[in-house]
This record gives sequence, structure tokens and C-alpha cells, in this order.
Amino acid sequence: MRRDIVPAGAESLSYEIREIVVIAEKLEKLGLKLTYENIGDPIAKGEEVAPWIKEEIKKLMDDDETWAYCNTQGVLATREFLAAKVNALNGCQITADDIYFFNGLGDAVAKIFGHLKREARVIGPTPAYSSHSSAEAAHSGYEHLTYRLDPNNNWEPDVDEIYNKAKYNDSIAGILIINPHNPTGATVSKANLKRICEIAEELDLFIICDEIYNELVYSNGEPVKLAEVIGNACGISIKGISKEYPWPGSRCGWMEVYNKNKDPQFAKYIETILKAKRLEVCSTTLPQKSIPIVMGHKNYPAHLKMRVDKFEARANEAREIFGSTKGIKFIQPRGAFYMTVLFEDGVLGKNKTLHIENPVIREEIERLCKGKIADDKRFVYYLLGATGIITVPLTSFYSKINGIRLTSLEEDDEQRRKTFCLIRDKMIEFINS
Repeated sequence: MRRDIVPAGAESLSYEIREIVVIAEKLEKLGLKLTYENIGDPIAKGEEVAPWIKEEIKKLMDDDETWAYCNTQGVLATREFLAAKVNALNGCQITADDIYFFNGLGDAVAKIFGHLKREARVIGPTPAYSSHSSAEAAHSGYEHLTYRLDPNNNWEPDVDEIYNKAKYNDSIAGILIINPHNPTGATVSKANLKRICEIAEELDLFIICDEIYNELVYSNGEPVKLAEVIGNACGISIKGISKEYPWPGSRCGWMEVYNKNKDPQFAKYIETILKAKRLEVCSTTLPQKSIPIVMGHKNYPAHLKMRVDKFEARANEAREIFGSTKGIKFIQPRGAFYMTVLFEDGVLGKNKTLHIENPVIREEIERLCKGKIADDKRFVYYLLGATGIITVPLTSFYSKINGIRLTSLEEDDEQRRKTFCLIRDKMIEFINS
């Protein structure tokens, strides 16, 4: 082209969770049987949507309004329902006008970062979730700014680091929190979440809190929402139904805006996002209309408890399998359906391998591992070639810590345990190679 048409930050648009599937599918054509442990889709792993939820959705399909456009911000009755849920927390009070619907959280994240002034930065956690870190880095044209989650303290955020980095870097305009956290399955304590909000208020920053898993908190976690502790800081909570019903194919998410009118710049920023939404007319109507009906249903509290108990039991199962293995560190998750298994410091090296029976697949894995590659990514490639199991290296989540992310989504109990045990055994083999 006569002009450079690629924007600054384009190289930051990386999503390892799905990119590794491209490699796996190539190996599948060579005869490798795949086991997907990379994507957080409950339906793909065998979870069946509750029959009563299906029945309510079927009824909605008979309503002609669900086939039409809705208000740009979203269905009014749904926004009123969600605002009432927030107000019942006895924290920040909002109205339906403070809620904005998107075509999934990916759309919301793209709008949130895409409509920030390029010089305005958002500091986020490491390990990071790729959608956030890539979008923030791409919008700015620089590497994503991060604060540390401490693996030796249940992945709690280092609030002193947040304060110092935000205080002495005036490009930082916002603080990103993911609670519960993907990829670690950690939750933020109420004290730390409150302190982060106090930092934002003191330094005149805004908060973005990804709360897509906010109803999936285990008994060892602290179920606290941003609205409860935000005080007078400006903030955005992003939520959705993809992990909660679960209905990931609905592409239905929303953001709740807190204290919008306490700062004119923040109010103008939110209005800019709404203007961008108007160009798309609206988000999908049917799943929006389902929210008051499903979440307000008498069966919904028991439905949520059943799913939380299920995922917590599977996390405990994983702890039994990985927890006492030399060279491996398993950190007990507290929510969502993810967990991290770390390699202890010093157990990895550049020449670690696994035995791969198929010579063609072995040659392809060796090719992928040539040159500079993170130690945990090397393990992930060799694990894939040796077993067909697709996982994601922790260093791909903008982290310097070697490990892998696992999910607790597999519904087949025997298959799930078999997969966990095989991964553990291959980690040991890799360490000792």
C-alpha cells in the first residue's frame, strides 16, 4: 500500500486461548485426537441448560417484540430490573439510564478501550485476561500496564503497587479489576477492592471491573461486588449471561455505570460510548428480554448454588490431583471455573521435552519450539503433541510466571479426572526430562 494502513498496537491483538486451536486442528489432520481444555464454554464441555430456562426462552420466541430492534441502551424493563438488583446491595445507587447493553462482553471491552483517548492508560492485573490486555495495549500503541497478583497470597492484588504506579504515572486514567479472575479463579477480598476504589477516588481515576463471574464465588471466596464498595469513585462494572445461565452464544453483556455525574470528563466518555452504540442501532433483543424472567425465576437461586457447588467440588478434585506434586504448585481457586497449576521456580529449562509417538507430529512440535519461546508454552506444545490436550500457558496471559490454566468445565467425571491426572503426569515427565 502507498500508505501504512496498520494501526499502532496491532501486534498486541493476540488471543492465545483460540490461537492454539489453529495449531491443534492442523495436528488433528495428522491423526491426533484432541481434548479441549482451553476455552471457557460450559456448553461445549457438556453442560446442559436447565429445562426450565429453555422453556422460558421458548415462550419469549412467541413474542414478536423479541424479533425487533430494541432501545440502543437495551430493553428498558431489563435495565430497570438490573438497576434494582444493584440498588438492593445498599451501595452505589443507579437507574436504568446507567446500564448499557452490548453484543457480549467482547463488544463492551472493545468499546470501553476503543473510545478512550489514546494517551489515557488503564492499569490491569497480571496475569491478565487477553481480551482486556490486548484491547488496552492496542488502543494505546504501547505494552499493557500491569500490577501484580500475588500467587503466594491467593492471587490478591498488590494494592501498594497499584497506588504507587498510578500516583507517579499521570498517563494512568483507570484501574482494571477482574473479579472473580480469569485465568486464576481468584477473588478479590472486600478490603482490597474497597482500597482500590479509595485509590481511584483519591487520584481521580475510574474503575473498570469485569464481574462476568460475579455469581460464581465458592465458599472460600468473598462475594463482593464493585457497587458495594465504590464509594464516590467513578466506575464501570461489566456483566453478562454467558457464564451464568450459561448462554455464551447469546452474546449478551452489559455495563453498569457508577457515579457518572461526579466527573464531567467521565460523563462525556460514557456518552461517547453510547453514541458509538447508536451507530449499531442496538444489541440482541431476545436474550435481553430473558433476563428479568430467568434471573427473577423462583428456580434461579438454587440453579446458581448448584453450579457453584459443582465447580467448587471439581476444584477440590484438582487440588487432590495436583496439590502434593513435587515441582508443581496448585493454587486453590475461589470462583469462576478456572484454576492455575504453576511450575515451581527452577524446575524448567530450555531443552525439556515429552515423548511423542508420531514422528510427523513430533517434527511439527519441535519446529514450533525452535527459537525463543516461554518455558510453559514449550510444555503446552509438547503436551498437545504427546496427548492431544489443549491448554493455555500462563505466560500468554501477560505474565512472567510459568504455568498453565485449566478449566473445571468437563461434565464427564471420568474424562475430567483422567485428563487432570494425565496433565499432572506429563508435567512431572517434562520437569524430569
